Amino acid sequence: MFRTPLVRTMAVVAVLALLALPIAAQAAPGGMKGPANPAITQVAKQAGTFNTLLAALKAADLHGTLTGQGPFTVFAPTDEAFAKLPPGTVEALLADPMRLKQILLYHVVEGEVPASVVVGLTSATTLNGQSVDISVVDGKVYLNGTTQVVATDVMARNGIIHVIDSVLLPR
Repeated sequence: MFRTPLVRTMAVVAVLALLALPIAAQAAPGGMKGPANPAITQVAKQAGTFNTLLAALKAADLHGTLTGQGPFTVFAPTDEAFAKLPPGTVEALLADPMRLKQILLYHVVEGEVPASVVVGLTSATTLNGQSVDISVVDGKVYLNGTTQVVATDVMARNGIIHVIDSVLLPR
């Protein structure tokens, strides 16, 4: 649909910005998030670009976790990010819920870590117990040196979503 990475990135950012408007309008006074705001999984569903991630969360029995209390920071790969994996990888992972769970937990950090904090970190410990490396190169944030954060600070009732352009695989 989109021919260049820049146009794809701009489209994702535009969709997420539009998605954030109703969430911001529902926020309680003083910037606090009210109970009416959607959870991380609901925000992802509304965006329409995280269908593979949502299916994977259900297959790994993590959907309820990211709908729960939190707070969490999720480095969320888009459907395009999952499509970059070698053919058959997603299907194989969906058939192996334990491995899938470890990969998905590698995308989640406990607590709310906004972009303003992420840029000052060199690593973050994920919920699978392993660290993800964080670097800033030419003003762009990368995880493990190659996965770029393409949109930041998408707020949800139970945390923050940062959109990434590749699936992170634990080392």
